[in-house]
Amino acid sequence: MKVLSGKKILLGVTGSIAAYKSAVLVRLLLKEGAEVRIVMTKAAEDFITPLTLSTLSKNKVHSGLVNDKEALWNNHVELGLWADVMIIAPASANTIAKLAHGQCDDLLSAVYLSARCAVFIAPAMDEDMWNHPATQKNITALQSFGNQIIPVEQGELASGLFGEGRMAEPENIVGFLKNYFEQDTSAGKRLKGKKALVTAGPTHEAIDPVRFIGNHSSGKMGIALAEALADEGAEVELVLGPSSLTAQHRSVKITPVVSADEMYEAAMRLFKTADIAIMSAAVADYAPENFSSQKIKKHNGDVLNLSLKKTPDILRALGKEKHNGQILAGFALETNDEMMNAKGKIDEKNLDFIVLNSLNDPGAGFQYDTNRITIIDRKKEIFTYDLKSKQEVAKDIVEFIVKKIVSSEL
Repeated sequence: MKVLSGKKILLGVTGSIAAYKSAVLVRLLLKEGAEVRIVMTKAAEDFITPLTLSTLSKNKVHSGLVNDKEALWNNHVELGLWADVMIIAPASANTIAKLAHGQCDDLLSAVYLSARCAVFIAPAMDEDMWNHPATQKNITALQSFGNQIIPVEQGELASGLFGEGRMAEPENIVGFLKNYFEQDTSAGKRLKGKKALVTAGPTHEAIDPVRFIGNHSSGKMGIALAEALADEGAEVELVLGPSSLTAQHRSVKITPVVSADEMYEAAMRLFKTADIAIMSAAVADYAPENFSSQKIKKHNGDVLNLSLKKTPDILRALGKEKHNGQILAGFALETNDEMMNAKGKIDEKNLDFIVLNSLNDPGAGFQYDTNRITIIDRKKEIFTYDLKSKQEVAKDIVEFIVKKIVSSEL
């Protein structure tokens, strides 16, 4: 039996040149046995006709809040409740902005706000529009609401330029939907019913409106961990510092933060209900004592002195709050006396285990796609691993957690 057979899929089509791909997507979904209903924006009708999509889907296409011919209200609530999944493809920059801010001036946005099902969004726009900070902020907001963003692809754009911003090919979108339903039906989720908290990425401590203290963390390791935990059935809260990367798994809810204080507040709040907490973020140890509301100008002198204060020690604070049954782990990125420093943090911060990685190891540390770790548990037992991709490293860490839970050693 096909994975999508009998699934009810609500397709939203917006005003983008990529709307022509929606016709192909409808055909592919029907071939997989899905039932497809379609909601279009008025702008989408400039690129593809409702008649085309209605003929392909064998269902009436909805576009206005009111059916002009029959003066009937199109029930957005009913459409939102009908669907097993909603997918907006293509999603224009304008529609993404509206959804991110809860604006509701057409049928598609009304259905989105009413939908109780999972929502997938496949952006489509020119590269500069895609990379604009406003668009990226809107994407982050949509992900924090629990929506899944289907990554844009690279290639020739409608402008004639070559770059990022192309809507994912229909075949790839179908693949995302299959993966979603396969996760729902697959057995053996060993962390099903568990709640996990992961922190990832750097923090930025503002000096003035344009400068900050930070580090080179990309968030890759923490994002991989969040997705690996979700793959095992955990419900994951990811507190993510400023990063160009993000998690794509539907069971990962993202809380975006910037500073160490914001990460501390989010982690303390979410830790109360967490069964597993892994603090992999590279939190700045110090922040400017005083923030300048105006850009600091270059002075005649050669030296600018900044007074710094310690940021909250999130791991230590969580260790004090930890109760029986909770698993708390941290990361130690070291450059010298690695093992001694890592072991010391286990007792000092009340950890169940710590993940040690060294900047002295080639291919490990910030910005790399690979990592080499050593896990040290509360008994000071040492488990070493080879250099692997961060996705594989994340699986090793999750496997370590699962085995320890099963044996009741954590």
